[in-house]
Amino acid sequence: MSALDGSVVNTILPLLSHDLGTTVAGVEWVLTVYLLVVSGLLLGVGRAGDLYGHKDVYVIGFVIFVLGSTLCGLAHSIGMLVAMRGLQAVGAAMLYANSAAILTRSFPPEQRGKALGAQGTFTYLGLMAGPSLGGWLASAAGWRWVFYINVPVGILGIVMALRLIERDRPQKVDERFDVKGALLFTSGLVSLLVALNQGHAWGWGSARTLILLAIALVMLAVFVRVELRERFPMLDLSLFRDRVFSASTASALLNYICVYSVLFVLPFLLIQGRGLDTRHAGLVLTAQPLVMAIVAPLSGTMSDRIGSTILATLGMLILSAGLIVIALSASSPMTYVVLGMAIIGLGIGLFVSPNNSALMGAAPRHRQGIASGVLASARNVGMVLGVGISGAVFTTILGRGGADALLHGVRTSLLIAAGIAGVGAVVTLMARARRG
Repeated sequence: MSALDGSVVNTILPLLSHDLGTTVAGVEWVLTVYLLVVSGLLLGVGRAGDLYGHKDVYVIGFVIFVLGSTLCGLAHSIGMLVAMRGLQAVGAAMLYANSAAILTRSFPPEQRGKALGAQGTFTYLGLMAGPSLGGWLASAAGWRWVFYINVPVGILGIVMALRLIERDRPQKVDERFDVKGALLFTSGLVSLLVALNQGHAWGWGSARTLILLAIALVMLAVFVRVELRERFPMLDLSLFRDRVFSASTASALLNYICVYSVLFVLPFLLIQGRGLDTRHAGLVLTAQPLVMAIVAPLSGTMSDRIGSTILATLGMLILSAGLIVIALSASSPMTYVVLGMAIIGLGIGLFVSPNNSALMGAAPRHRQGIASGVLASARNVGMVLGVGISGAVFTTILGRGGADALLHGVRTSLLIAAGIAGVGAVVTLMARARRG
């Protein structure tokens, strides 16, 4: 549900703009604020789970998410809607950052991949189903029900969490929360994400973009220095000394860059380049999450038996192949594009569960919240980088004009993403030192 709400608003932006009387630039902040708040808080609320109990933080996050969803549905101005989306995102961050930690603590190591595979399936299905579900709800009942639908589902989730999740006791009761580190990380990451998110609109060499990038660099550099000296750091940088943890984090980031690159450029190819309507374009895009949903639990179970390295590396290579197939068949019959999306889904499904299992397994039990937050941060930062990189390449080529500019822009963006996936395969091999 929290993943779905990151993308569910996409298709109702025109309705929001009309009903709330705002510009396209104004209504885009309904999407942007959610991404920024979630990304900025992930590590902090993951750390809070380590200190105060993952179940408590998770349930509180559910309550905040339901409250924020209700207030979003009641919003009668764009300012109120953006503010309430920010509140909703606070709850979503608490869910994101503690869910993998709860699963990891609840299952023995030999079942961890299977459990995280199930979680990965629903996360991706939420991200992929968001636009089509949002469009259907808005047309059937109005855009407010895009938010109201979270209320009954969220209440059910709260009841189930209270009854079924075992209360965990923090192992390091003498540690305190690193407020300074949390503020530095949040401000630095938000500055970076705003620059990447708005860079194509402002211009990558504009003063605003460069100033935000400079602020991000300074804040994150100071954050690293503070964390190295802090007795109880928000982000335990010693985790990255583990080759499995660092390689799994890097490869997760690269994987999400590729995923969101194709999700950004392919609608342009299908709708503007191939003349499909939004409904048929959505059906083509569905090939990826369908295959991924089938493969992810299977690969998670297999990783419990044979380890993560082979499956995760093979998944990145297949992802690269799928991107190449779509790039080379952009003007071919639609069957080849669908095939390419299915191959991409296969690659993602093979990669995600084993890689997540390796990352979480590499962190000690009292750092599971931080590890879960790092994993979720890799997803969100990869999302922004994917859109930023593919958007910059695509718009640059499109701006040059020419009869085949759109086709050339899509192909180039996808081929660059394929190269990134290839790098991800090499990085994944760095995690061979530990199984599972």
